[in-house]
Amino acid sequence: MTAVRSPRALVPVLMFVGTVVAVISSLGAPLVPAVAQNMGASLPAAQWSLTITLLVGAVATPVVGRLGDGPHRRPVVLIVLGLVTVGGVLAALPLGLEWLIAGRGLQGFGLGLTPVAIAIARDALTGERSRSTVAALSVTVVAGVGLGYPTAGLIAEVGGLHAAYWTGAGISLLALLAAAAVLPPSPDAPSRRLDVVGAVLLGTALAGLLLALGETETWGWTSPLLWIVTAGAVAVLLGWLLWEARTPWPLVDLRLARGRVAGSAHVAALLVGLSNYLLLASIPILAQAPPAGGAGFGTSIVVAGLILLPFSLASVVAGRIARSFTDRAGARLVLPVAALVQSGAFVLFLVARTELWQLFVVMAVTGIGVGAAFAAFPALIISAVPPHETGSAMSLNQVLRYVGFAVGSALTATVLTAATAPGTPAPGSSGYGTIAGIGFAVCVTTAVVTWLIPGRTPAPNPAAAHRTQDAVPDGVTGG
Repeated sequence: MTAVRSPRALVPVLMFVGTVVAVISSLGAPLVPAVAQNMGASLPAAQWSLTITLLVGAVATPVVGRLGDGPHRRPVVLIVLGLVTVGGVLAALPLGLEWLIAGRGLQGFGLGLTPVAIAIARDALTGERSRSTVAALSVTVVAGVGLGYPTAGLIAEVGGLHAAYWTGAGISLLALLAAAAVLPPSPDAPSRRLDVVGAVLLGTALAGLLLALGETETWGWTSPLLWIVTAGAVAVLLGWLLWEARTPWPLVDLRLARGRVAGSAHVAALLVGLSNYLLLASIPILAQAPPAGGAGFGTSIVVAGLILLPFSLASVVAGRIARSFTDRAGARLVLPVAALVQSGAFVLFLVARTELWQLFVVMAVTGIGVGAAFAAFPALIISAVPPHETGSAMSLNQVLRYVGFAVGSALTATVLTAATAPGTPAPGSSGYGTIAGIGFAVCVTTAVVTWLIPGRTPAPNPAAAHRTQDAVPDGVTGG
């Protein structure tokens, strides 16, 4: 048990740290059109203000988690909060799009904070107080994102785009000061070696693939540069896979993806994350696009943020229901049903997006499918890996979610750019139809992959359930 400097203050401070993750996410999708307009940038370029955060989060999550498990937990949290604060300042200063993207990249390190905050609660608190804090941290991230979308939009609407980023920087600074005052000392635990080579290779490979995907329309399909970058990224990714399979201290233990059950769960996490962000990234653009000459509604950033609120609320409710159902029927049934529900959202998006209220319905249905799927993953993974590897397996699952988020963000920009006619300010309706078709295909693939999981997944015992909650929270995080 780690000594706590101020026991009464620890829980609210940990909740505040979880709020920082929600703030980082809230400064993402709804603000992309404003970034493009204020910076005079193309949609693919502005989309990087969202994609880069998710990309860094995918690599930073296992790195921060590994460093936070050892004797440097307290300084790791403070350093990450410091990076998030500096990133917020860079994004807020009127230095241009490149600096804004750099700042948003630094903020991406904060997406790895929630598992560390949960580890602190597990070690520093006892009994029901520990379990309730872990559960509250999970809900804080999801609910905070839902409330943060319209709040960030309101700040940007009233004070301008940079005011939203200044607000994020201020909240991060307050969290840093509170954490410095309250967080307990790091546990007396042995250091775990960090796979620096694996982190560099993974980051390079993902950045190359996302760059090629995001710039496809700009460079052109026949551009040698596009194929050089793609081939180089694939080569680096293969090198990373070989390195992770051979190093004794892997950044991501790929052995935990072996077997049909674990492998299906991890593939599904990537696919659900991808389909999730096809809508999270495209609907704010549709809502804010000018109605003249396009398919948009010309709403404010505030309304665009409000459209995403049903997603967060529905994901919280669906997650709770799905966890209860999983305990009785097993995750093997929940996951394909959740994927089919999400596919229904894409069908609605295809045939019903002529009225603004229809977008609220689409996001609510999406939240039901995504929330249920993410809530079912822990039970599936618990059934497939040894108890002592639960935390590592859940970390791998979380990394793949972020990879799916980033791919969905970049793919959205590519599709909508292709659907933007020369001289027009916004994508045409065909682009959103294409996104609906891609999303539907991904969801059906997810349903098939998860339905083919062998056997009935056994319900986790209470001890295993607590292990899962302590390892990685259920819920939806994003940018």
